[in-house]
Amino acid sequence: MIRIAIVDDHAIVRTGLRQFLSEQVDLRVTGEAGSGREALDLVRAGELDVMLMDLSLPDQSGVETLAAIKARKPELPVLILSGFPETHYATTLLRQGASGYLNKECDPEEIATAIRTVFRGRKYITPAVAELLAEGLGASPDQAPHDTLSERELQVFLRLARGETVGHIADGMSLSVKTVSTYRSRVLEKLALSTNSELTYYALKNGLIE
Repeated sequence: MIRIAIVDDHAIVRTGLRQFLSEQVDLRVTGEAGSGREALDLVRAGELDVMLMDLSLPDQSGVETLAAIKARKPELPVLILSGFPETHYATTLLRQGASGYLNKECDPEEIATAIRTVFRGRKYITPAVAELLAEGLGASPDQAPHDTLSERELQVFLRLARGETVGHIADGMSLSVKTVSTYRSRVLEKLALSTNSELTYYALKNGLIE
C-alpha cells in the first residue's frame, strides 16, 4: 500500500483527490495539508511514501516548500500537481528535486500512474516536460532567464516579487540581510532588471506568482 499525503490549500481539491485515490486498491491517503508549514509537519510525522503537492500555498511558495522538504527528507518523492502550465515551472522543479510535474488538467488516471512511478524511485516525465528538457539540452540560448537562477536565488526572487522586504526574507530563510541583498543583486543582474517592482512584473508576466 502506497501512503500518500495531499497538499493543496483548497479543501474541495483535497476531497476530490482523496475520493479518487481511495478507489485505487494500492493507494491510501494518510495525510492532508493546506499550507507549506502543515506539509512539513506531515513530513516530520513520517506516515507517507509520496507527497502530492500544489505550488500555490498561502504561507510560502511550493518552490520553497519543496526545498524545505528535500532538506529534511531528501528520499521522499514529491509529485507536483499544479494549475501552472509545464512551461512555467516543470524543469526548474525537477532540477530542485521534484519527482514529477503534472498539470491539474491531466486525466486522474495519470495522477495514479505518476504516484506509482515516483514511489518506485523513478521520475515521472510527461511528453510535454520531456520536450522541455530536450529543448533545454540543445537550445540553451532560448532558456528563460529565471531558469538560470539557483535554488536560493529563485526563493529570494519569488519572495521579493511578492513584496517581502530583504529583512523579512532574511528572517524567514535564516540568512543575514547582507546575504539576501547579495542574492537580490544576482537575481536583478541575471534577469536584467533594476527594481523590485520590475521583479514583480516579471514574475506575474511569466506566471510565477498569482
